[in-house]
Amino acid sequence: MTAERLVNLPQRSGTLAPLSLKLQNPVHLLLAAVAVLAGAGLPLLTFAPNRLLSGHGIYLGELFNHASPYWLLALPALLLLAAPWLRPGRGSRIALIVAAALLSYGLLALAGQEARLRSGAEDSLARVSFGGAFWLLALVAWLQLAEALRGLLLSLPAQVAVVALAALPALGLLWSGQLDNLSLLKEYHNHLDSFDQALLRHLQLVLFSVLPAVVIGSSLGVLSFRSQRLSRLLFPLLNVIQTIPSIALFGLLIGPLTLLGLLLPRTGISGVGMAPALLALMLYSLLPMTRSAVAGLEQVPASVREAARGIGMSAWQIFFRVELPLALPVFLNGVRVTTVQAVGLVEVAALIGAGGFGTLMFQGMASSALDLVLLGVIPVVLLAIVVDTGFKVLISLLVRKIDD
Repeated sequence: MTAERLVNLPQRSGTLAPLSLKLQNPVHLLLAAVAVLAGAGLPLLTFAPNRLLSGHGIYLGELFNHASPYWLLALPALLLLAAPWLRPGRGSRIALIVAAALLSYGLLALAGQEARLRSGAEDSLARVSFGGAFWLLALVAWLQLAEALRGLLLSLPAQVAVVALAALPALGLLWSGQLDNLSLLKEYHNHLDSFDQALLRHLQLVLFSVLPAVVIGSSLGVLSFRSQRLSRLLFPLLNVIQTIPSIALFGLLIGPLTLLGLLLPRTGISGVGMAPALLALMLYSLLPMTRSAVAGLEQVPASVREAARGIGMSAWQIFFRVELPLALPVFLNGVRVTTVQAVGLVEVAALIGAGGFGTLMFQGMASSALDLVLLGVIPVVLLAIVVDTGFKVLISLLVRKIDD
């Protein structure tokens, strides 16, 4: 029996698939190529005497010695590099998910240990930051996890549970304080009060801009669905608002709101701060909310409406008992898009004094402190992912309930 036939023997379902001489997954091949180039050509970490100097790179090969336990990182790394030639199967996909979680955990642990060794005393000004290789290797690991998870054909709540379990070891490192010597965590501890205030203000801006947009946008959507004339007038206007750059819209609102504040001084309205930010964010949110309301009502079958009228339902009863329940998944998808959009746009609102994580980001840009910039960006990315995933899980559960 030839070596090729031995490698390609069929496997029983649920076991780890063997390597094949034929490429099985081009996505994994692309990710593996990125990982190899990043690990070989970019520094895993950077070391600088203080937060303002760029410092020098620390490459992956410099961090290992003969007694280092982090040589064990080679095991999940080799499995992920072999992923393009693994025959698809449940066992191989589970192994890739475990390998990706172990690799991301190991990279974090290695970075934390190196930061402790190089930073010295707690009051040291020296900084150890993540380098380009770390970000790319971590991204590749999680993308390979997502690709393997996609092939398992699990329900969305189950997929979220798997990702949460895979992230637990890394979160444990963060919670235990083993990463506190990294520059990013030093910036967090130095700006702890500012971080908490930025988080609270960011959530306030998102909530108080999305809620009125949901009410107004859904109402406009229902009216547009009932009236084609209103729809032809409304959507071009909303499209124009959506195309205005966010910074330009904030600037356009400064003059009118300043004048309004002078006319009504007791309202506390001014041209900078929360008022123009909330108004601009609400205007941006109207288009996706109105579109989703119209799309949700349009996908309700006309035969269902006719059947409801046939049993004597009034227009209000048809809307609340028939149209709204059937349109709710599409409507919630619009709320999801609107909320995720608002989470990102609030970052720019810091330019007009509205606060939020954008304050930290722009402070870091002004002082050339990259880790402070990341401290203002990473929470926004994570918040957007959490919001997006939460709405997707809610929508999937709702669709399943409607189908049942």
